[in-house]
Amino acid sequence: MKSLDRLNDAIVTCRRCPRLVRWREAAAQKPPRRYLGMQYWAKPLPGFGDPNARLLIVGLAPAAHGGNRTGRIFTGDRSGDWLYGALYAAGFANQPTSDRRDDGLRLSDCYITAAVRCAPPDNKPTLIEFKRCRPYLVEELKCFGQTKVVIALGKIAFDAFLAAYQANGGQLPRPRPKFAHGWSAKLPDGPRLICSYHPSQQNTFTGKLTRPMFQSIFAQAKAVLVE
Repeated sequence: MKSLDRLNDAIVTCRRCPRLVRWREAAAQKPPRRYLGMQYWAKPLPGFGDPNARLLIVGLAPAAHGGNRTGRIFTGDRSGDWLYGALYAAGFANQPTSDRRDDGLRLSDCYITAAVRCAPPDNKPTLIEFKRCRPYLVEELKCFGQTKVVIALGKIAFDAFLAAYQANGGQLPRPRPKFAHGWSAKLPDGPRLICSYHPSQQNTFTGKLTRPMFQSIFAQAKAVLVE
C-alpha cells in the first residue's frame, strides 16, 4: 500500500517533539549494561504487520530500550513477549517471540500501531505530544478502512484511538464508552472496539493482567473476524 508506505516514511523522519527527540537519542547513547555495544534505532516507530489487516492493535508508545532499540514496535521487551505470545496463540503471528527486526516475525490479518511513536520519559507523553502525534494515527485509520476489530491496550491508547476515530468522522456510542478490561462494543458504522489492560510489567508482575485474561481478548477478536 503506497499510502501506508508514505505515511511510515513520514513517521520515521518526524522531529515534531523536541523533548522526545532528546530522550530517544539519549537512551541510545547511555544504554543499560546489557545493551552496551548494540546499535539503537532511536527514531520514531512506524506501525508493523499486515497492510491488509482487519485487526488493528493500538498501544501507548515504544519502550526506551525495547522498540526504541530494535526499531520495531513491541519488540525486544517483556510487553512484546506478552503481546506476540498472545497473537501467536490466536493465530495472528507465525512465532510467539520477537527479539529484533530481522527475526522472521510475520503477522497475518493484524497490524500494530501506537498513540505516540517515540519513547517518552517515564512512559508518559505530554498532552501536546499526543496531539502532535495524533495525525499519524488518523491517517493510519484511513489506510485501514477494512478494519473490523480494534484492540486498545490500556486507557491511554483507548482515548487516543477514540480521538483519532472521531477526527476521521467516526461516531461514538452514547453514553461515551468508558475503558474497562474486556469491554467490547461495535462502534456506529465502524469496527468493534475491545479494551485490554496494557501488558506492562506494572500490570503483569502484579497479576492485574494474567495470560488467560490477555489471551481472551484476542480470542474475542478472532471470533468477530470469523463471523
